[in-house]
Amino acid sequence: MAQRNTAVTDQADCPLPEVLRLIGDKWCIQILVELGEGPRRFTQLERAIEGVSRRMLTLNLRNLERNGLVTRTVHPDAPPSVEYAITPLAEDIRDPLEALANWARRAAPALVAARQAYDARPLGQGRRRTESEPGQGYDSTT
Repeated sequence: MAQRNTAVTDQADCPLPEVLRLIGDKWCIQILVELGEGPRRFTQLERAIEGVSRRMLTLNLRNLERNGLVTRTVHPDAPPSVEYAITPLAEDIRDPLEALANWARRAAPALVAARQAYDARPLGQGRRRTESEPGQGYDSTT
């Protein structure tokens, strides 16, 4: 049996899995990248992040605030307004998140092409059924 490198992943005190659960979802990175440009009101975020529902935006903003990555400031105007901004803690990861977002934009056509080429291969000839394909069952083996 091949040995795997467990230096990082098996350490009980390794925070990486927790951090990836926190910021690794579909919306959190987009929220943090958008707030990296400056403070935003809820509706500004909602318009800037394509496809996010009000509920998902609310849940993710609360989670980011709870974990110290976003601040929420209520301005006592008439009507009251709420503004969100990244914290110094989130500022530390802004450059890597922006680099990831830029890579995703550049790589999107190549990723789509690779997926299409893979899906065009017949099953059983170096290709296994994927989760999203209908059929007898999902083959998760590699």
